[in-house]
Amino acid sequence: MNSPRQRQFLMALVTLVTVGSTLLVATANSQAVAPEPEAWTGSWSAALTPAGAGKSKDGFSDQTIRMFVHTSVGGTQARIRLSNRYGTAPLTIGRATLALPWPEAGPGDLKPGSVVDATFNGQKQVTIPSGGSAVSDPVPMEVPASQDVAVTLYVPAQPKPNPATWHIYSRETTYIGTGDHASEASGAKLAETRNNWYYLAGLDVLNRSGQGSIVVLGDSITDGLKTTVNADRRWTDFLGARLVKEAPEGRAPGILNAGLSGNRLTLNGADLGVNELGMNGASRFHFDVLGQTGVRTVILALGINDVWLSQDTADNIIARIQQMASVARQSGLKVVVCTLSPWNAFESAPGVVAYTPTLDSVRLQVNSYIRTSTEFDGIIDFDAALRDPANPTKLRPEWDSGDHIHPNDAGNEAMAKAVPLDLLLADDADED
Repeated sequence: MNSPRQRQFLMALVTLVTVGSTLLVATANSQAVAPEPEAWTGSWSAALTPAGAGKSKDGFSDQTIRMFVHTSVGGTQARIRLSNRYGTAPLTIGRATLALPWPEAGPGDLKPGSVVDATFNGQKQVTIPSGGSAVSDPVPMEVPASQDVAVTLYVPAQPKPNPATWHIYSRETTYIGTGDHASEASGAKLAETRNNWYYLAGLDVLNRSGQGSIVVLGDSITDGLKTTVNADRRWTDFLGARLVKEAPEGRAPGILNAGLSGNRLTLNGADLGVNELGMNGASRFHFDVLGQTGVRTVILALGINDVWLSQDTADNIIARIQQMASVARQSGLKVVVCTLSPWNAFESAPGVVAYTPTLDSVRLQVNSYIRTSTEFDGIIDFDAALRDPANPTKLRPEWDSGDHIHPNDAGNEAMAKAVPLDLLLADDADED
């Protein structure tokens, strides 16, 4: 054991064991602190409908459209999803950009240096067939959580009118101008304004939380119909901000608003002669829920329009909720259902009171079913959260927008606070 050769062999063996142990420790430590893999998830979305009146009727030609959307979760890259679902001809987008807003500079202005081109398979231009859609390449930009992002589209001259696929009640100002101004930070040449979104279906982000997205399939209450324009006061906006703030270790899911004013469970807007009210909830489930990026949970917030507008029975409304929940479960989604909120004194037209105790009894039957059912993963009791303790058939006065069915900004915030977060946050056991 004392020979030089034996000593060299022993030292080599000790060195090998030491190096191997060091590598094992380093490997174990690196596994313990390895970051979660990034994944694409939806941060914002809009439910889209066929064209109606105004700018949507003939679409756009040699015009720039600058739209602002409010994110839920942030990410290290972005991509946009565009739709020509209801167009009657191919739609060409000549240029698309993403940027951060700079409202203090001027209406429709963008933060200098933040404008980035969105490409499609490496090309700045993309043509979307009638009924089709397109998704951009990843855009290198830091997308902030619970903040606005500007998406600007330039539509070149079109050979003929092509109705725009759109969302009528954006509650955000959209800026429109003639010519290509997609890459310009200034909004000075975008003088025409609307409160609609055009062609834009979603904004996805590359996100480290790995929590996917939650889609809210709803009506005008989810759409934020009576909330303040350009203030991002929909209940889903409040909920997204709450999740970003309160989710442990920053593991917040994206919140995707698929609210559509006038939406019903099975009847279309076209049945009333109003295309922009869109397809019924069951029909748009495939596009607006299953078609979303990273979707894991759906919140069903439909039914009040079936009560007062369709004057449907409680049994029919319940059966449709059950069927939509069944489709969601078969698709591997968690299902959360919302009770229907109070609406006493709501007028369907000036001086025409739509509310009756008989119709409200239908709402109460539906709510009773939702509260006692074991068919869902959870419920959100908006009825209990919003009703006036002195008259449970009415909204609390301080949360009433004035039309007695749509909550105001404070009411939307109360709705978000009423959501049990444990219903929406991933169960670690489910991920193993």
